[in-house]
Amino acid sequence: MQFVKKMTLCAVLGASGMVALSAPAAAQDNWPSKPITFIVPYAAGGFADTRMRLLARELADELKTSIVVENKAGAGGIIGTEFIAKAKPDGYTIGSGNLAPLSVNPTLMPKNVKYDVKKDLAPVILIEESPLILSVSNKLPVKSLQELIDQAKKEPGKLTFGSSGVGGAHHLSGELFASEAGLKLTHVPYKGGAPAGSDLMAGHIDMMFEMGYAAMPAIDAKKVHPLAVTSSKRLPLLPDVPTMQEAGLKNFESYNWQGVIAPAGTPEPIISKLNTAFNNILKKPEVQKAFDSTGGQSAGGTPEDFAKFIQSETQKWAEVIKTANISLN
Repeated sequence: MQFVKKMTLCAVLGASGMVALSAPAAAQDNWPSKPITFIVPYAAGGFADTRMRLLARELADELKTSIVVENKAGAGGIIGTEFIAKAKPDGYTIGSGNLAPLSVNPTLMPKNVKYDVKKDLAPVILIEESPLILSVSNKLPVKSLQELIDQAKKEPGKLTFGSSGVGGAHHLSGELFASEAGLKLTHVPYKGGAPAGSDLMAGHIDMMFEMGYAAMPAIDAKKVHPLAVTSSKRLPLLPDVPTMQEAGLKNFESYNWQGVIAPAGTPEPIISKLNTAFNNILKKPEVQKAFDSTGGQSAGGTPEDFAKFIQSETQKWAEVIKTANISLN
């Protein structure tokens, strides 16, 4: 009788153990069963925010649940990215993973970055690569990239390029250009892209790399002259403007990109469901149209693809930062 009791107790304990072990799997199967919080590490109303809100609306339709977008801006995207890294890895907190906080700031301002991109974050998908457009002031007498390079070599350090601030895509693209072309240019940082763009139109600076949505109004108004785009293929917005590679710099490619990330430890089935959902979203004509209208290029792919991309971008910009001796710490 005692043996039977022991066997019964063991059976009960075994059954309890089986329930405990299967609970996480059941939770994954039922995901999502409540609203998902989507963190944007930049201020409301900016390009990154509006793009991710578009995707969040589409994701809500794909997953049949509510998506709550929260802006946690500051420190070049570090604050919001750190919040994602420290969130519970249950699939109910995800967010935007961008160039600066993932591939630039760990090198540019290592003392401020309290997360390890490889250990604390799980890549979900690369959403968009946004090429930049190199435009020059109408006061500068050049009509091609080669003419600009020739002019810069005649007077080293005289030509200026503006940016939205130290370490941003505008700045790093300018430094990459100087390095690849063997030039000495003078960087003029501004507190945002808008004042830099205004000074380019006024002729107070000579050139600037800008994203399509910011550059096109001035280009359309013929207040600046576009010389090249930083993507590997031409932009539909500017079919007559060559890429930097076509214009002579064979290794030049630069983007301001953004993807989706989750806390490390988020179950693989949930990451897979998110990846599938976003890949479906990127194929929608209305989403493609939104990207095309701002000069962006939709990406997609697997989480592994995004992880490799982050690593390659980190290595690339770390070298540019080192060569140009850029520092914020």
